[in-house]
Amino acid sequence: MDGLRLERRDAGDLDDVRHELLDVYAEIYADRLGEEFHSIERFDERLGWNTEVAGFGAVVGYLDDIPVGYAYGCTLPADTHWWDGLWTPAPERSATTETGARTFALSELKVVEKLRGTGAARQVHDELLRDRSEERVTLLVERDHPEARALYEGWGYRWFGEIMPFPDAPLYDAMMLDLR
Repeated sequence: MDGLRLERRDAGDLDDVRHELLDVYAEIYADRLGEEFHSIERFDERLGWNTEVAGFGAVVGYLDDIPVGYAYGCTLPADTHWWDGLWTPAPERSATTETGARTFALSELKVVEKLRGTGAARQVHDELLRDRSEERVTLLVERDHPEARALYEGWGYRWFGEIMPFPDAPLYDAMMLDLR
């Protein structure tokens, strides 16, 4: 998408744009903010958890200096609980073994509605993953959003299993993309 400016952030400078991420999140989830899991407070809490983990990275997209999208995630530590909510058997036993350097967890990728279908999400995604050292990336997509899953499949992600990351979360599809 022409005119989209992408800015990379790490945990140390995320506070400079935290309010922008919250605003974009609130716009995207306006109709679901009443759900505890999708509340701004819970989103901010999850964002905070990610910044405490090694390998945190974020990208914020701007159009005319207005934030219109973002992506962030972190490297899964060896003692991660990321896979604890996996409902389906892993393809192989070692598939959920983390080393602290193996998997980047893409926790959020969002763009405002007016930019959907423009390629903006892909630009934010690719910038976030550029130069990552992990061998793979995982993300979760709500089961109720098959169009989002199809988009990720078009980018090369494959289905990994069904997962419920928190007791009050919706059911998600875990997806995986090899980075090597």
